[in-house]
Amino acid sequence: MKRPLDLWLWFLAAAAATSAAADISFWQIGGSGLGWAASDSAQVMIDFAGPHNSIQPVLVSADTTVFPLLANWSPKRDPDELGFVDGERPRAWKGCCGTSSTVDNALNLIDGSGATYNPVTSNSITSEYYTIDLGAPVPLFRFAMSTPDKGFYRSDGTPLEEDAIPAYEVSIAADTNNDVLNTSNPIGEIIAEARENVISKIAADFPLQYVRYVRYKRKNSILDEATNQSSGHSGTARKGTVAEFFLWGEGIPKRATYKTVIFNLGTVVNFGRLFWKATPMRLVDGVAEEAPDANVQIEVEARTGIDADPDIYYEFTDMGTRVVVEQARYQGVLKNQSAAITNADGLGGTLTLSTRPKPGLRAGIEYDQQNWTFWSFPTTESDRPLNLNRGSHLQIKVVLHSERFDEFVRLDSLWIETSPILARRVVAEIAQLGQPNPARGVAEVALGEMTDFTYDIKADFAAGEVGFDALRISTGSAQTEFKGLEVDGVAADPAGVAVADDGFVVQLPQRISRAYNPSLRVTFSAEVFDFARTFEGEVFNVGSADLPQPVEGGDVSDAVGTNSLRVLAASAANPQLVQDVRFSSRVVTPNGDGVNDELVLSYSLFALPQSVPVQLQVFALDGRRVAQVERGQQGSGPQRLHWDGRDQRGETLAPGVYLLGIGIEAEDAGDLQLRAVGIAY
Repeated sequence: MKRPLDLWLWFLAAAAATSAAADISFWQIGGSGLGWAASDSAQVMIDFAGPHNSIQPVLVSADTTVFPLLANWSPKRDPDELGFVDGERPRAWKGCCGTSSTVDNALNLIDGSGATYNPVTSNSITSEYYTIDLGAPVPLFRFAMSTPDKGFYRSDGTPLEEDAIPAYEVSIAADTNNDVLNTSNPIGEIIAEARENVISKIAADFPLQYVRYVRYKRKNSILDEATNQSSGHSGTARKGTVAEFFLWGEGIPKRATYKTVIFNLGTVVNFGRLFWKATPMRLVDGVAEEAPDANVQIEVEARTGIDADPDIYYEFTDMGTRVVVEQARYQGVLKNQSAAITNADGLGGTLTLSTRPKPGLRAGIEYDQQNWTFWSFPTTESDRPLNLNRGSHLQIKVVLHSERFDEFVRLDSLWIETSPILARRVVAEIAQLGQPNPARGVAEVALGEMTDFTYDIKADFAAGEVGFDALRISTGSAQTEFKGLEVDGVAADPAGVAVADDGFVVQLPQRISRAYNPSLRVTFSAEVFDFARTFEGEVFNVGSADLPQPVEGGDVSDAVGTNSLRVLAASAANPQLVQDVRFSSRVVTPNGDGVNDELVLSYSLFALPQSVPVQLQVFALDGRRVAQVERGQQGSGPQRLHWDGRDQRGETLAPGVYLLGIGIEAEDAGDLQLRAVGIAY
């Protein structure tokens, strides 16, 4: 049997030697591929007019208002369409929730026409507020509003063009949360307000800045009180009519979002690496030029499925149970269920009853986890695997990020490797050795301790599928140990085993195919560093560069009851995020003699939900931080970094004793482990 490292290198060499003969195709959008403009299901601030079938952010110009640059506006805070995602559609709504009615539709006030407006009413002034969500932070510098055009009058004959808003407040924010959106409070910074106003056309300038949300709110004024007193009753429509809001800006939005339709690829395939061709750009005197150093970024997510819809739609039956229905019936025919109905109780009072589920009422939507993957973790680098499951349908989401008003990225094209599937489906389930049926239905182990696992695998084949002869399991543990292989319950010697830093590869003694399809069990030992760890696997063929096929969690054997590839941490205690910090030396001597020129720091990160920024922080003994050196993104598990005694500017620190710490940024926690080290020359 080949040694582990030799075998691992042999696997890589064999794949590289046969890459030219691999049956790999490319699905592409942009460039010579599918058209961006004809393939979107949602987009915000995307310009399709770039060269050679490319997309880029819309350039906001001071010559026009922002609203026409956005399409598919919703008049509701919570749009009616199924699958709405925050930030993928612009919205403008009145009051708490908005409406599409003709008299209170906020879209009347952003349509560019002074002839459309919402008539004033005698309702409480506190309910008269509008919120605008552009869907993305856009560089803006001016807000304005105006009364209706000439030719419209109040009931008393007053021209509406003179019907100025007596009192108002306007606020803006680059971002916010639902706690603010669900109130009538200022959305953020107040940029304009008045308590006694008689001007019909109002404008407010502010420093150019990113703005996503704008909120206009009608306020009470002494002019309102005078109107009510002179009319003699409080039912008179209040003063002030808004016909149009305006926003002006200049520059590139902070982000622009594009989401494709769900593409039908025609057949089930495996997916490999994701690539794209992009061009960083900068505006110089108003002209876009290529700028490789522009501070821009592309972020891509994808999901795959084996049918046309990632959601399952339900209707209530007359028995109160649920039945699956088509999307068209759910969206176009069924109604939302009311929470309760109130009827007279026959005794002079009322009685409130919960409504009974019945046919014609929506019974909810669920994500089709059986046939669809969830969105992949966003990637910001081309030539990277997305770890997508097999599928016949594909959907992609792209976000173009800009950090300056004058810089943007043009996405010329995007493509993904595909190849025929090796098997109709490959299913596995993991369990702790000796505990095949845990009480909670999932393996639970101690964090950071070596644990023995079983990994049961079974494939399903259709005619013509070539099968596989190797298995790769990702453990995330540098201490992984392969323990054994069983074929139909009988111990077998693998053709080879290779252990790497984050998992291992087993070459099977015989190719698994439709003709020879035994059950497989792999036993191994590994550490777990996350509260929830998925032991992802994939099967492939040694000596072939056809794309590997992911292993899916599922029910393989009645003897094992986990039906999953997930393992949980048994302890509910929160561990220190940084543990087991070790230095290669207590002294760094960066003098170029090859001895202790660099310090190697080894440590383990625990319980991180995703990769986070890691920093090397250096403190003097009096507590002053003298250096903070960024070390990129790292995830849970054993890690290592090098330090040459320099600060973030590349300057060598003075000789002396310092305290070094590994600092990380997590969602709700930070951790810093300090150790002493000396610098000498």
